[in-house]
Amino acid sequence: MTGDLPFGGGRPIAPGTPLAERMRPRSLDEVAGQAGLVGPDGVLRRLVERGELPSLILWGPPGTGKTTIALVLAGMVNAEFVTFSAVLSGVKEARAVMDGARRLRAATGRRTVLFVDEVHRFNKAQQDAFLPYVEAGDIALIGATTETPSFELTAALLSRCKVYVLEALGEDAVVGVLQRALADGERGLGGRDLRVGDDALRATASLAAGDARTALNLLDLAAEAAGPGGAVNAELVRRMAQHRLARYDKEGEEHYNLISALHKSIRNSDVDASIYWLARMLEGGADARFVARRLLRVASEDVGMADPRALEQAAAAAHCVEHVGMPECALALAQAAVYLALAPKSNALYTAYGAAQRLVASRPPYPVPLHLRNAPTRLMKELGYGEGYVYAHDVEGAVADMTCLPDELAGERVFRPVEQGWEKRIRERLAEIAARRGGSQHGQGE
Repeated sequence: MTGDLPFGGGRPIAPGTPLAERMRPRSLDEVAGQAGLVGPDGVLRRLVERGELPSLILWGPPGTGKTTIALVLAGMVNAEFVTFSAVLSGVKEARAVMDGARRLRAATGRRTVLFVDEVHRFNKAQQDAFLPYVEAGDIALIGATTETPSFELTAALLSRCKVYVLEALGEDAVVGVLQRALADGERGLGGRDLRVGDDALRATASLAAGDARTALNLLDLAAEAAGPGGAVNAELVRRMAQHRLARYDKEGEEHYNLISALHKSIRNSDVDASIYWLARMLEGGADARFVARRLLRVASEDVGMADPRALEQAAAAAHCVEHVGMPECALALAQAAVYLALAPKSNALYTAYGAAQRLVASRPPYPVPLHLRNAPTRLMKELGYGEGYVYAHDVEGAVADMTCLPDELAGERVFRPVEQGWEKRIRERLAEIAARRGGSQHGQGE
């Protein structure tokens, strides 16, 4: 915890400070890419210009200005700025900080902005500790998170904080940040007489993937390598980056975004997108076993009986993951993903199991019909267990005219195959079975 950050308007810059820290915006006008929040008509700018600063949550990807915006807003309303770490401190430390904020307000009338980076890491007890101080107005809590607030924060805290969404910076916005750093002789690289082409700026922005901090640090590395008066080109930038790091958090929202994109691309039979999202996950460090489990799910949920071999392909890929591992198993996973994407699609199994679940949840637990019960004892036989059962192999076609559902569910349909792939044949087989039973329980056209 600290009352100051190592940057801000007019503060001396210590030797060795990274370029991204040196170039941190000192006003809302310098903040890139978030015009809807801090631009001339931005909602946060209008609030602080009226002297208001409520508790709020800033939600967005890394390097989009969450910390900077919090610091600048606090300065605009002349508030004390205190940072708090969920990782390093607990409830006791949190209450000490907020008690100090209460005393400061009572003595001077000055409010405290309590900035909590990665607020999603706070547990419920820590989040609850803020509530009375937020309600009393002793602190303005500003939380920054890369994770979906509705999943990570308690309802009580969310009800007292407005959530504002920051977007990843577009390539043009990142290029603008880099150009400002190259032109700034006080905080940036303006005094080095560098020759930096547009191709280098575009390559840097592309590699940074919307993260201004990453872009500035990469430019700083390239500038150091080039030396004063040197040339920075796209090839040098790529060498400094070594390789493009896919933004991926194994436990965060991006994890679920990427697996959702992979699943939906396969479902939509988009082979190229399927391979791309698979590579994004695996190259970003995803657990190959997790990916294999999702492909197994896709095989049943989205392909199902339209191509029963899909499950075999997914299972074979999962076997490779367990017995070969990364990186070799990546091709097996890619093969399974391509097979699933190209396979005919049906969610009949998925909807059938859902229908069965609803029947189980909404109806009484009907007893098993007597004719389907085994009768290993004399008493059970006397009670009628097994009476009326017809052994299917004793009749033509191995289809007995015998219902297997409880009487209360007679005529219920849960599995409805579609006109895709092998399920066309299944529909024909169901029609044949219904005809042999003398009814239309699973007629082809139903």
